[in-house]
Amino acid sequence: MSRNSGKLRVIIAGAGIAGLATAISLARVSTLPDLDIQLYEQASELLEIGASIALSPNGMRTLEKLGVTNALSDEVGFRGPSGIPQIFRHWKTDQVISVDTHTNVPDPRHHTTRFHRGHLHSALLEHVPRQSIHLGKKIINAEITDNGVSLHFEDGTKAYGDILIGADGIKSRVRQSFVPEYKLRFSGKIFMRSTFDASLVEDKIPDLPADSLHWWGPNDNFFASRLGKGQFTTVGAYSDPRTTDELEKSVDWDQKGDVQFLRERYKDWNPLIKALIEVTPYTNLYPNFAGDALPKWVFGSRVTLVGDAAHAHGGAFAAGGSLALDDALALGLAFKHVFQVSATNVLSLDRVKESLYLYTETRKPHTDKLLRIVHTQIGTKTSGFTTAEEEDAKLVARMKNRPDTEWLSEHDVEAALTATIKREESRASIEETVQLESKL
Repeated sequence: MSRNSGKLRVIIAGAGIAGLATAISLARVSTLPDLDIQLYEQASELLEIGASIALSPNGMRTLEKLGVTNALSDEVGFRGPSGIPQIFRHWKTDQVISVDTHTNVPDPRHHTTRFHRGHLHSALLEHVPRQSIHLGKKIINAEITDNGVSLHFEDGTKAYGDILIGADGIKSRVRQSFVPEYKLRFSGKIFMRSTFDASLVEDKIPDLPADSLHWWGPNDNFFASRLGKGQFTTVGAYSDPRTTDELEKSVDWDQKGDVQFLRERYKDWNPLIKALIEVTPYTNLYPNFAGDALPKWVFGSRVTLVGDAAHAHGGAFAAGGSLALDDALALGLAFKHVFQVSATNVLSLDRVKESLYLYTETRKPHTDKLLRIVHTQIGTKTSGFTTAEEEDAKLVARMKNRPDTEWLSEHDVEAALTATIKREESRASIEETVQLESKL
């Protein structure tokens, strides 16, 4: 591919958080001229739907670097007054067992922030032209040709472009088109999520802390937090013994749940949790799946993946949103670097391939590390105990010895890309020296 004139068409599969952020990054960060960015979304409407989402400092910093400063306001997202990103409490006693902390986050706007997913999506949407988003486009498969890429939709239509970015989530059809053997595995957890008006809890539950709270039990967990725009969320994560095949046949993503089941499941937990569950008006089900690290993220020099499509980590450590934003920023920065250091501004396939390679070499080792932790946890089973005291001691030890995730929550994606560039330049220099010496 060589284009001395005309526009470079980028087609993005998915107009969720990952897809919108990628469109913004390519338009604002990459500095590529004459980009034609088109997004294809299976939903028929862009509505404020979904459950809560958390962004850690890396995600909040990236929003700012992308120019999405409207999402940094105290109205759109909620930050706990203590400045502590996560507080872990005992399921029965309500005792604080451990906390997460921020290490190097001087700007309070970058503290861990919790949103209604729809509100974060709307904040991103303000920065993407609506005419570039095509709705009702459910993907069947994706293809690479000698001249470009294409998306094929359920309605019989197709979309063509020069570059394809798969941002179509954990069950990505783009990923499946190029890695057909890829399989997701059920993690053993189902999340019962609810978001509702905070007036249902304000002044109605005595001694309700202002900060976000995460209770751990021997097998189940419970989370509660205020969100932006006067919203509140409760999340019960419970263990389910069914297999991956059984779950896929019986529970759909965002399926309506039974709030009575939620109340029954947590009836023996501490009074604060029971009070929160009593005011929870409904619950939807979200079975948790994860997949192995992909061997590569670039296909045919024209296709790559971002967000859950690239790293199906099942939402571990509430990192999914921030990872997707960092993917988007890294992709834009990779294009910017490759085309700025080029001697000519010709948009060649070789330079596209180099940009995608730089992006994946920056992001893949980082997310692979997370996936290794995720799969270690999935494979760990709680051993039997002879007494309740032993079981409780084991739980407390597990809470105190949680993995340190500062490397994840405060990751600097720009510094990571710079380090990758230096490594590649060093490697290229060594190879050049070896070649010269071999000719002597």
